[in-house]
Amino acid sequence: MKTNLISRSGYLQLQQELDHLWRVERRETTEKVAWAASLGDRSENADYKYNKQKLRQIDKRIRFLRKRLEQLKIVDYSPQQDGKVFFGATVTVEDEHGEQRTFTIAGPDEIYQRNDVISIDAPMARAALGKQLDDEFTVVTPTGSKLWIVTKIDYILTRS
Repeated sequence: MKTNLISRSGYLQLQQELDHLWRVERRETTEKVAWAASLGDRSENADYKYNKQKLRQIDKRIRFLRKRLEQLKIVDYSPQQDGKVFFGATVTVEDEHGEQRTFTIAGPDEIYQRNDVISIDAPMARAALGKQLDDEFTVVTPTGSKLWIVTKIDYILTRS
């Protein structure tokens, strides 16, 4: 189950995607479907079939975004978060072998096509929540447990 949290910038991106799909993509695709349908026999009309399928995909994404935007709760930065790992934190951690990782904890709707962001639902994020600098935490993975130490916490990316 997805957590219904999102940053303000992530929420705005989803709103922009919805707006673009509704005002631009859907309108253009509807015009192409109408044009292809006017050519006659639809059973062998590739333009008609392709654009009709594309229109269904656009409508499906629009329905999803409308419903999802209603469910989401925007989480803004608060100065009370400083010094601890919470939603929106950019965290650097180090394991016992000196391997470092830096990630920002975000909502599940914000992680796609990004390598520097993890979902608040991810085991690493869940284990790090509430930790302070130099705190240790263990993450259980399919290959075993791994110990990590918090070396840096920052909220600069989420401040408005």
